[in-house]
Amino acid sequence: MSDNRTDPSFDDQPQPPGISVVKDRDIEIPAELALMAVDNFVLYPYMIAPMVVDQEHLKRLVHDSLQGERMLGVFLKRDSAKVESFDNLYEVGCLAMVLKMLRMPDGSMRLLLHGIERIRIAERQAEEPYLKARVEKMPDLAVESKNVRAMVKSVQGIINKIVQMGHLPEDLGRAINEMQDAGKLADLAVSHLSVKIEERQEILELADVEKRLDRVLQILAREANVFELGSEIQTKVMGRMDQKQREYILREQIKAIRKELGEEGEENPDIKELGEAIAKAKMPDHAREAAEKELRRLNQMHPSSPEYSVSRTYLDWLVTLPWSKSTRDNIDLGKARRILDEDHFDLSDVKERILEHLAVIKLKKKIRGPILCFVGPPGVGKTSLGRSIARAMGRKFYRISLGGMRDEAEIRGHRRTYIGSLPGRIVKGIRDCDSNNPLMMLDEVDKIGTDFRGDPASALLEVLDPEQNFSFTDHYLDMAFDLSHAMFITTANLLEPIAPALLDRMEVLRLSGYTSREKMEIAKRYLIPRTYENTGVSRKSVEFTDEGLETLIEEYTREAGVRNLEREIGNICRKVARRLASGRKTLLKIDRGEVGRLLGPKPYYREMAGREGQVGVATGLAVNQYGGEILFLEASAMPGNGTLVLTGQLGEVMKESAVAAMDYLRSNAESLGVAEEAFAKRNIHVHVPAGATPKDGPSAGIAIASALCSLILDKPVRDHLAMTGEITLKGNVLPIGGVKEKVLAAHRSGIKAIILPTHCRANVEKDVPTEVKNAVRFHYVDHVSQVLEIALGVKIQTDVRPVRSTPRVTVQEAKRTEEPIVEGKVLRIEPEGTSRHSRGRHGKSSREPVAAKPDEKKDKADSADPQTADRGKATQGASNRHQRETRRSPAAAERRSAVKPTAPAGSPSAPQGGRGGVAAPKPGPRRRRSPRRAKDKE
Repeated sequence: MSDNRTDPSFDDQPQPPGISVVKDRDIEIPAELALMAVDNFVLYPYMIAPMVVDQEHLKRLVHDSLQGERMLGVFLKRDSAKVESFDNLYEVGCLAMVLKMLRMPDGSMRLLLHGIERIRIAERQAEEPYLKARVEKMPDLAVESKNVRAMVKSVQGIINKIVQMGHLPEDLGRAINEMQDAGKLADLAVSHLSVKIEERQEILELADVEKRLDRVLQILAREANVFELGSEIQTKVMGRMDQKQREYILREQIKAIRKELGEEGEENPDIKELGEAIAKAKMPDHAREAAEKELRRLNQMHPSSPEYSVSRTYLDWLVTLPWSKSTRDNIDLGKARRILDEDHFDLSDVKERILEHLAVIKLKKKIRGPILCFVGPPGVGKTSLGRSIARAMGRKFYRISLGGMRDEAEIRGHRRTYIGSLPGRIVKGIRDCDSNNPLMMLDEVDKIGTDFRGDPASALLEVLDPEQNFSFTDHYLDMAFDLSHAMFITTANLLEPIAPALLDRMEVLRLSGYTSREKMEIAKRYLIPRTYENTGVSRKSVEFTDEGLETLIEEYTREAGVRNLEREIGNICRKVARRLASGRKTLLKIDRGEVGRLLGPKPYYREMAGREGQVGVATGLAVNQYGGEILFLEASAMPGNGTLVLTGQLGEVMKESAVAAMDYLRSNAESLGVAEEAFAKRNIHVHVPAGATPKDGPSAGIAIASALCSLILDKPVRDHLAMTGEITLKGNVLPIGGVKEKVLAAHRSGIKAIILPTHCRANVEKDVPTEVKNAVRFHYVDHVSQVLEIALGVKIQTDVRPVRSTPRVTVQEAKRTEEPIVEGKVLRIEPEGTSRHSRGRHGKSSREPVAAKPDEKKDKADSADPQTADRGKATQGASNRHQRETRRSPAAAERRSAVKPTAPAGSPSAPQGGRGGVAAPKPGPRRRRSPRRAKDKE
């Protein structure tokens, strides 16, 4: 905390320093007042003073005061070195009101305080989180007398004298002369003098106005004598010539003498050098005009001026930027293909897209296409791809790491009004490359931050947008610079954190990861030779076998990329290097056993072996910033009231998937052969291990459903099976993303079969490597019933049936062709398992009406209710039995119908004649049953 009464942030106040802007009024002091302990600063009543607060507990004090009556107490600390406490405070302070508060970029607060009244601590109340106390007022004890009036005149006279000497502002002198209140006059006079802090506190503690004036007069007399002595000394010093002024005059005389002698012109060597550099820089017209104007301004400055170095640095940046200097593109697609193949194994799709991009640049002679964005887990080669592209094009490469960047000035630069300002990293990279068309790699674009200093992601929009970057303006340069010749490539681990507007400027190329075979090839071609070079060993001293590499890949690293694999290879080579340095120069073959001896116990193991055969456990697939991974969904039941508990730090979407899966299983409990009590009288707990890691996303829906169904049926999920897919409340399985990453993770974990949504078949065929497709069996599903049949061998009869497009068929044609009877314009689709004998001669009961009933939609809607559906099935069965008996014995049927009560109108068994429907046709002659049908009927 510090006193900043001369701070320019508050110069807009219309009153002179220290003059009150709050009228006299009776202000009620809060019963519990927050106390601010300050160092080297005393606030007087009716005075205005700025203050800077940078301590956290004082920031909270100010924040709480602003939420209330904006009042606080300002008390001086006795010893600034000691901690803040009541014992370390003076008893008398000043009640203050916060008039204004500004938050500064460095996190501090700048306050404008208005002193109101002297106060004294009456009762200590709290010390945490800051000091709080009950205070009492100390009103001025003023007595109107000749002595007081005389002292007021003396104070005014001394203040006017000091003002005339130039040590106090003239506004203060006018305010002192117009002030009639003796107490305020004494406070105002002493507040503008450079006196000891103890004397300031002494004046504050004097409530008696006469004593206060007497003490102020003593201080003013002493300070006036000091000012007089200082003025005398200053007069003597001003009589001497300043050393710098003398040097300036001498230099001007030397210039004049040289000019008379014709030895040298007036121009400064720096000015001459900069003028030549401007002429050679080949700047655009607007840049050249600005540079020449700044050069003329620099020529008028003295080299010792602080502005001289600022202007000189600015001109250095202008003349060293490659305004018209560029490298020549040498794009040969065959050479580019060889370079990409030399530097990277596989990645065929990404290489094809890069070659297409280079082909367009070669034909168009300029870059107007989208910005390429390489997205993938760490260690898959995103940054090295950028280096390969630059080498293939013959351009210079410059990498900018955006991870953790929060200041917009890192992109756009600082304005020259700030001390130490510089251009942004984009312009700096252009100058470092000495070319206006380098390949700039913007690394980790998904890790850009945002705070009060600006939004760097928004600043990147102008850089990456080809419609804007031809006139990119850096704040330091304050003029347009053409970035359209540069080629920008970005990298990211995840797409979700990238701002949508920024992502819209980029074309995403995914690098999902490598299989074990690909990692082995990468290790042989790139990692091992590079490690040999870095560690000083060679193939003569250490040799990696296929068995050893496979052990490193499967048991010592588990990642989508190869960064950790290279690290482990380096660990082995360093241990060998130590042996060589010790004099042991025998060849060491790195096989499975040697890897274990050198690196110790394996950190990774296959979890599938311990998870197989367990009831209530299913294996799901997920994607994170490090690639794909497998998730084990565990479910457990205990007696309860039907509550579903979800743990494992799950996101909202994943929780919704679990609830949807549970509701689907409850709605199909009858098909599963499970009583409702299995749900209503048990609490079910779903847990996803690794609870320290947040998990979210809809793709675990079918895995949760499988785990719950396994728990309910007490039946384990099929071994070596993983699944991923989003589930709906009706049991439909929706497509998901990240198919390649999930499949590779499953293959790395030893999965033999994967259940995927049907719509993901194209992604598997296009993206998944052939060796993985040959090693893993894929099951494509559209509904959860198919998932449960594959995973648990459970069949669920569902009402979801495919809609078939069938031409219109008449009743006669249906009879001839044995087709289902037509209802209106749509054929009735019978559920599976219904025999032809129960449907009658032509697939229907002979008593069913041919035309559609007007209440047909209502009946279908009612069938959604389980109880209504059961009643409908019972009624339909009774109707079928009645029709069969009628055909056997019409007389018996008549006797039964006479006894049976008539169904109410509108019921399923009531006759539907008249307007509402068509009368049922008369029964035809009985057909002779074959022995086989009769047997089936029995």
